[in-house]
Amino acid sequence: MINKLLNTKETAEILNVSEAFLERDRWAGARIPFIKVGARAIRYRSQDIEKYLEDNLCYSTSEGVA
Repeated sequence: MINKLLNTKETAEILNVSEAFLERDRWAGARIPFIKVGARAIRYRSQDIEKYLEDNLCYSTSEGVA
């Protein structure tokens, strides 16, 4: 099943982050998976965005603090 592919601007709007945040994420190792289409186009799968949100769901600000 093929889900809609989102561009960087659409993904940034969904996550309420800047496009620069997503660019830095790709450069630093991509916590959010992406797809390169051709030489320059970057797309995100909606299912990967949903999984990223689900994986980062917290119930306390102290979660993950050592």
